Amino acid sequence: QLPLVESGGGLVQPGGSLRLSCAASGFILDYYSIGWFRQAPGKEREGVSCISFVGGSTNYADSVKGRFTISRDNAKNMVYLQMNSLKPEDTSVYYCARSSSSTRNCSIAEYDYWGQGTQVTVSS
Repeated sequence: QLPLVESGGGLVQPGGSLRLSCAASGFILDYYSIGWFRQAPGKEREGVSCISFVGGSTNYADSVKGRFTISRDNAKNMVYLQMNSLKPEDTSVYYCARSSSSTRNCSIAEYDYWGQGTQVTVSS
């Protein structure tokens, strides 16, 4: 069983919403920070939003501030990314990843296990 599995992606019109889910298994989510990253074709992977296991502090990329919200439910071993007011430039494969650091930063090098990704397409 994969340690991280994303779901919730799909096709949505501009201005619409999606909620991505990241299901963690095989480890105790309480002790890990989780990040959402995305990668569009021909572009580098970038951090979208990350949440620390310490106090649940969060971090957002400037491009998604005010539109996306990250949250975690340790009891359910789940992390969510609520995406509102979606734009065509949000189209990407979205990945969740875990870090054993208390970081809330989306520094790719600090994340060890990655999910397989879920496609989000924003188009009319």
